Amino acid sequence: MPGFFQRLFRKRRTSPQTNLAETSTDQPTQPHSKPLAETAAEQTPAEQTLAEQTAGERSPDQTLLKPPQLIVGIGHSAGKQRDHNEDSLFTLTSTLFSDEIRLPFGLYIVADGMGGHQHGEIASGIAVRAMAGLVINEVFSPLISLPPTDPTESLQEIMRRGIQAAHLAILKQTPGGGTTLTGVLILGDQMTIAHVGDSRAYTIHPDGRIQVLTRDHSLVKRLVELGQITSAEAAVHPQRNVLYRALGQGEPIDAEIVTVPSPKSGYVLLCSDGLWGVVAEQEVFDLVTSAPSPAQACQSLVAAANAAGGPDNITAILIRLPD
Repeated sequence: MPGFFQRLFRKRRTSPQTNLAETSTDQPTQPHSKPLAETAAEQTPAEQTLAEQTAGERSPDQTLLKPPQLIVGIGHSAGKQRDHNEDSLFTLTSTLFSDEIRLPFGLYIVADGMGGHQHGEIASGIAVRAMAGLVINEVFSPLISLPPTDPTESLQEIMRRGIQAAHLAILKQTPGGGTTLTGVLILGDQMTIAHVGDSRAYTIHPDGRIQVLTRDHSLVKRLVELGQITSAEAAVHPQRNVLYRALGQGEPIDAEIVTVPSPKSGYVLLCSDGLWGVVAEQEVFDLVTSAPSPAQACQSLVAAANAAGGPDNITAILIRLPD
């Protein structure tokens, strides 16, 4: 039977039906549309000018690119009310392209160090390094080796071990530290998502839909799910930042791991709660789709979060998917 990568390499282009990860018993989190914040920040004059300048423009980044490729931007800010940044991020983007291979690869990770815990910024940095290192060794390095070799486990299991490696590294190197972690591995036409905490992953579709692909492991989210409070009440709840699941906090760690098809076009957004907690869904969509590039979109998203008061650290990774 052909190996994992051999099956990919024998195809000139990936197809929607290609199974890139072994089937897992995990039930995928059902994507659902939800505002990123209950109220939108009022647009500043500078942001209005940017919107007017970019409205109707179509930059090279927004045209059909050949060969198909992932285009990535990042944004990172301490915010307006914190004196240091406890968020960390990691991005790795590549494309294998030849007459026989058309394979986009991307690994993207956001970690939000937990305020009130020891060394939150150290914990988040350890987490992204530990997870990125394991996934690179287990998936990316075999992918580019000669000859390509198969991973020994499913992509979901590799991502799960990445989460566990990050968790154990925090316990060993900075006891008492804690962090969220949301990672997305894009390989071919599928995405495998690993998630702990309340950072988020979204898909942003050209038709205006924004779908959240992760579930917050927070007290208020759980209360909403139980019907004890509303989403509006959760947004202003005094314990809205309390997590019941995070890396570096207790054993064992139970991560959510799902594999979903990559959208045919549009974007994937990873962000910390410093962005999704204060910027409204419609504003996110407008800033992303009107920007000349994912890099500029991330700068605009960070500016919008800061314009809304910047109460927390802000991190965003935006990936434009191949058409």
